[in-house]
Formats: sequence, C-alpha cells, structure tokens
Amino acid sequence: MKGSFRASMAWLHTTLGLITGWVLFAIALSGSLSVYRQEITLWMHPELASQRVDPIQACSRAIDWLGQHAGTAAAWYVACPTPQAPFATGIWPNAQGAYSQRVLDPQSGSPDGLRDTLGGEFFYRFHFELQLPYPWGRLIAAIAALALVVALVTGIIIHRRIFADFFTFRPNKGQRSWLDAHNLLGVAALPFHLMISLTGAVTLASLLLPWSTQAVYHHDERASYTELNPALYARPASGQPGHLVPILPLIQMADRHFRGAGIAQIYVFNPSDRASLVTFISGNSQTVSTSARIMTFDGVTGQLLNAHTETRPVIRLYTFLYGLHVARFAPALTRGLYFVSGLALAVVIGSGMHLWAIKRLRQRPHIGHLIVNRLNTGILAGTPLAFATYFLANRLLPPALAGRSGYEVRSVFVMWALALVFALFRRPGRAWPELLGGNMLACLAIALLSMPWGSAATLGAGSIALGLAGAFGYATLRTARRA
Repeated sequence: MKGSFRASMAWLHTTLGLITGWVLFAIALSGSLSVYRQEITLWMHPELASQRVDPIQACSRAIDWLGQHAGTAAAWYVACPTPQAPFATGIWPNAQGAYSQRVLDPQSGSPDGLRDTLGGEFFYRFHFELQLPYPWGRLIAAIAALALVVALVTGIIIHRRIFADFFTFRPNKGQRSWLDAHNLLGVAALPFHLMISLTGAVTLASLLLPWSTQAVYHHDERASYTELNPALYARPASGQPGHLVPILPLIQMADRHFRGAGIAQIYVFNPSDRASLVTFISGNSQTVSTSARIMTFDGVTGQLLNAHTETRPVIRLYTFLYGLHVARFAPALTRGLYFVSGLALAVVIGSGMHLWAIKRLRQRPHIGHLIVNRLNTGILAGTPLAFATYFLANRLLPPALAGRSGYEVRSVFVMWALALVFALFRRPGRAWPELLGGNMLACLAIALLSMPWGSAATLGAGSIALGLAGAFGYATLRTARRA
C-alpha cells in the first residue's frame, strides 16, 4: 500500500487513531474511573458513609420495600452490599418500560432521605454505551475497542526502538517530548493496554460478529440468552395473583449454599404473580472469572427449582476474559494499577492525537488541521473537566431536587460542550493552560468537598483528587510558560 510493510502499518496506525481517537480517549478515561465505580457511588451518597451493614438483612429489607412500592413491576433486580459498597441497589421497570435505579438504605430498605444519583454507574455505563441508545453506543464502543487492538499491534510493529523508548524522555523539546511521552507510556503499560482492549472487544463480540447467533437462533434473542445462561430463565406470568414467600429464609439458604462467596444479586421475576421466581447469584470477587453459582426458587412456594454451576469451557473462558476487564477480583493494589494504567492509556491516545495535529500544522497547515487542533484541545482538556463537573454537581445540587440524577448527567455534557466551544474560538496557546487550570481548580474543589475524610471512600476520593490537581497544576504551569 505504502511502499513497505512498516510504512503501511504506520499509515494504518495513524488512520485508526485519527478516526477513533476522541471516542477512545473518553472511553479510556471513563473506564479508569469505573475501576472505583462502587466507591464513587458511596462518595456520592454521604448519608451512607458511616453505616455498618448486614448484607443479608439489607437485601431482605430492599425486597420488602420493592414489594410495597414496585409490586406491579415485571421484575426486580437487587445488587447486594459489598465491602466497597455497603448498600443495596434496586432496579425495576415501570409500566412504560423505563427503568428506575435507586440506592436503598441498608437499615430501612428505602431510598427516602438518599439523594437521587447514578454515582459511579454513570462512568461504567458511559464506558461502553457512550450515553447512546442500544445498540448504537455499544456498537461504537466495540468498533473503537477493536481499532485500539489493531492500533496497538501496528504501533509495536512500527517502533524499531521499542525497548529503548521505555527509557527515553526528553523534556522541553516540543514535539519530540510529546512523542517520547506517547512511546514511553505506551510501552510501560503495554501488556495492560493489549489486555484491556482485547477483552473489551471480546465482551462486545456479539455486536461485532452477530451472524453466527442469527444463523443458529434465527433472531430469537431469548433462546440465545437462555442457552448462555440456563439458570437465568424467567417463565411468563400466569395472569393469576400471587404472593411471595418470606424472602429472608431464602436469602439465608442461598448464602449457606454459596459457602462464603456471598450473594451478589437477587432477581425476582413476576413478583405479584403465581408464576414468580426468585433467583440468587453468588459473588465472584474471589476469582478472576465472573461465572457464578445460581439458585432459583419458586416465588410462591419457596421450592428450589434449580441450582446451577457453570462448567462449560467456552463460557468459562469468556467469563474469565470479562473478569479480567472489569477487575472485580482485584485487591486494592491491583485496582490502583488498573486505574493508573487506564489513565496512561488515555494519555497515550491523547498525545497521539496532539502529535498528529501539531506535525501537520508545522508542515502544510490548512483550515481542517486548525479545526482538529482546536477540537483536540477541547476534547483532551475538556473531557476530564466535564467528568469533574459530575462530582461537583452531586454536592452542589439540592439533595431533594426531583430528577437530580438527570441533572448531574446533563451537567457533564453541558460542560463538555462549553469546553469545545471555548477551544474552537480561543487560540490553543491560551486555551490549553486555561482549561487545564480549570481542571486543577475542579479537582481541588472535589478534594475540599470530600471533607471531612471520615471514611475510606471520601479519603480515597480526596487523595486522588489532590493528586490529579497537582498533575493538572504542573501541566498548567508548563503550557502557560510555553504560551
């Protein structure tokens, strides 16, 4: 294509980075924050920070509250408390098919008195859905993940001095310094970058390669889902009213059966019907794989209908790869490495985009290069500022405001749009230090709003915010000095 194999790989590397770079930057940054999804949710519910929780009692109270306030819903989905998230989370559909999601107080089982917020769930969902309707957000994320795999492989091919680049950084050299940072961070966490991009593409493989599923199941998604998850079946409602058996004995029985793994989730299908089912899914924080043991009971009689443990090698391989990606197994140190490596990946992507723009501006600049350069500024400096706004909105909006979770999410995109418009109409030499300075102030504000640091969540959030404020402060001084 380009005269030689390496030249062709360089063209492919650059083209894929240019097409998917901005999306990948947002995905990498939100994915890094998703490592601390549960801690972020706890930080955004300061009312819960000091409570001690009995997971079994908390789940029982959550089911009781749902029975009183969402009894006509088609299903309830309850995420049980964990050490990182000492509260239950309830999800249920309304009559229009839209889902409600609320954190439930472990003492009362009710969301009353707790602020309405998505917490860390926003970053987790944005990471692979991009706040777009199904399946478009997931499809874009899947294509971007696959493009990242190819970009990393081609990057390895075109770098002749890949090991020397690991030890090379020349500051104050302009474009050379950006290239050194791109190479150094790319090589330093290369195994992580390859693993996270490949497992990300695998988890969304059904969107990338849907034809085999369509050929076998003939567009019957329910049949495909049932075969993949044989214990997670939901029989149709009978149309006859029914009442759930007391839920606490079932929870205790499932907890004993799972032998220390704990209960991760509880699904209740057709809760007010005679055909109701109660399904318990075991925890899997002690293994890399996310495969779990599952118990299903008849909701009216309490009879055990099914106890399933996944043993199929292909499914276990898939859950192992998915477990590597989401890192639920990881202790504190490993999760910290995931977080730092994810930030490094975001810097690699951002520095590559910036290198593309400044190189062409120095050669034969035209209006397209100028626009891309300014949009780069808005994306690379504006995205972290928009995400920081989410944390600030959580503390600044009135706790009892109706629909406040929606306002928190909107604040992200409003700030993002403002940053892009500002970068478009402001000279990049000025826009860079000003937007980076805004990031520094936002991170300092988050650290201050974390006080008093009375819990692990607030201490961790405050410490990370202070560290990021220092990094943004240093970057602000350097860019201001160059400007």
